Amino acid sequence: MKKSATEFGFAWGDSVSSGNAGYELRYSQSHIREVEQFSISELFDRYKDLLWAEGKHKYNVSSFIGEINEILLGKRFSTFDQETVDSLIIALRQRGNSNATINRKMAALSKLLRKASKMGNIHSLPEFRRQKEGAGRIRFLDFDEEDRLFSAIRVKSEDAYRLCIFLVDSGCRLGEAIGLIWNDIQDHRVTFWITKSGRSRTVPLTERAVQSIVLPPPPDPIHRRPRGPFAMLDQARFRAIWNEAKLEVGLGTDDQVVPHVLRHTCASRLVQGGIDIRRVQMWLGHQTLQMTMRYAHLATSDLDRCVAVLERQNLAPHIPAAIYA
Repeated sequence: MKKSATEFGFAWGDSVSSGNAGYELRYSQSHIREVEQFSISELFDRYKDLLWAEGKHKYNVSSFIGEINEILLGKRFSTFDQETVDSLIIALRQRGNSNATINRKMAALSKLLRKASKMGNIHSLPEFRRQKEGAGRIRFLDFDEEDRLFSAIRVKSEDAYRLCIFLVDSGCRLGEAIGLIWNDIQDHRVTFWITKSGRSRTVPLTERAVQSIVLPPPPDPIHRRPRGPFAMLDQARFRAIWNEAKLEVGLGTDDQVVPHVLRHTCASRLVQGGIDIRRVQMWLGHQTLQMTMRYAHLATSDLDRCVAVLERQNLAPHIPAAIYA
């Protein structure tokens, strides 16, 4: 007795007899489809607006993906294997990329490929192993450097000076500060809604930071108050003022003295002041504690008690003299 294809769970069109096996299979060519191939740049064009919001990060990701597509010579593929990933890492390292930079570029690629896999554009995903990163040296401003730099900035722009004060006392990112509106500031607290992690956070403000968001009244009714305390500035203009002032105060050759150094300065002062690392993480809005641990070495006061314990005169009464022989 022959069994139909539907009894085997098939619903195909034309039939093929199995001879003496006692069943037949039906198939239809309409169910056979060609496997498409895509380049990395084609996948990015397809999903970039869905995966990344407009802003500096999306601009950086676009640059990363463009470089990766260049290394791959625009090759189109339906699967992405481990050998291809490994060759990309080698090529990026040969171009002088640090492990930290390679990790950022591979993170963008991994995010894009995961989406493409879910949508059926590619049919295998490689393993992305994070490259080991060195801790590196964190640059922060001492009080003298802050005073000299901020004074030079104030001569050029009172608004840029106010922004510097706010950045160093709140520890926020430049884009977070410029994007503030008045409703984000309530009762000496500020809420950052547009953040790198996508998670909002609220921090209290120092008296100096509170004063930095006070604007003089408009000279006449024609001039309306800006939508936020720093909305009259944009990043390009602020960075230009910063770089000019930096040169004037003798910091021009220090490539680590960029506006983001104010965020490092805030974090460093919190840790050096004895604030525990978990609270510093919350203040900065870091997604993981590992990101905040870069500043943990600055908490040297935690080790001061160790010195007293190790002082010989304190140890001597409790340890047999033979140990010192």
